[in-house]
Amino acid sequence: MGLLTNKVERSEIKAGDHIYTYRAIFAYSHHGIYLGGSKVVHFTPRQHANSSSDMSSDLYDTISSCPTFPDCGFRQPNSGVVMSCLDCFLGKGSLHCFEYGVTPSVFLSRVRGGTGTIAASDPPDAVIHRAMYLLQNGFGNYDVFQNNCEDFALYCKTGLLIMDRLGVGRSGQASSVIGAPLAAILSSPLTLLMPSPVGVATVTAGMYCLSRYATDIGVRTDVIKVAAEDLAVNLGWAGHVEQEAVDDVAANRPPLIG
Repeated sequence: MGLLTNKVERSEIKAGDHIYTYRAIFAYSHHGIYLGGSKVVHFTPRQHANSSSDMSSDLYDTISSCPTFPDCGFRQPNSGVVMSCLDCFLGKGSLHCFEYGVTPSVFLSRVRGGTGTIAASDPPDAVIHRAMYLLQNGFGNYDVFQNNCEDFALYCKTGLLIMDRLGVGRSGQASSVIGAPLAAILSSPLTLLMPSPVGVATVTAGMYCLSRYATDIGVRTDVIKVAAEDLAVNLGWAGHVEQEAVDDVAANRPPLIG
C-alpha cells in the first residue's frame, strides 16, 4: 500500500483484514472484515434492501444472484450484518485494505477519510471472533453518521466503543463529511485577515485535517474497550432485540380459536 492509495491485490489480504471498496463513482466506500476463504462479513441497512434509494441496493442485487456460494448473503432475521463472498462484496469495485497504527503525519496527509486510523488493530483471531459474533447477534440499527459499515469494521478490529452516542461515530467517512463544512465555517472569519484565495484554502484544508484527526478513535478520549458479548447491553440493544423477537413470534402465531 502506498501513500496515495490503499489498493491491494486479492493475494495480499489475510483473514482478519479490514477491507473496503468504492461505490457510486468513488462517492463513498463500503467496508467489511475479510474472514478468509473468499468470505466477508459486513454491515448494511437492513430495511429497504431492494430499494433504489438504498446505497447498498447494488450490493443486494449482486448477492441475490451469486452463482459461487450458496450461503452468500446469509444474515439473521432483522439484522444488517451480512456474510457474502468477496466477489459480491466488491461488485465492480477494486479492493482496498484499511490501515491501522498509521502515524499522525500520514493520517493528516490523507485527503480523504475512511482509509486508515491511528488506533492499533487487535490480533486476527479476536477480530474474526467479533465479526462472527455480530453476524449471529447483529450490530444494532444502521446509521450513516453514527453506526455504519466502517463503524462496524473498526469495532471488529479494535473493540473500541464511543461512550458519547450523541457525537460522530468512529467512521472516518462520516468525519470527512462533517469535517468539510465545519472547516469552512471555522475558517470563514479568517477570510478578513487572509484575503488571498491561497491563504483561505490553506487554512480551510488545515481545519479540515484537524477536525478529522480529532475524531479518530486512536486519539479520542471518549472510547472504551467493550467485548462483543457486552455490546448489546452497552448500546441498549438488548431490550429492543427481545421486543423484536416477541413481535416476530406474535406475527407468525396462528389465531386462537375459541
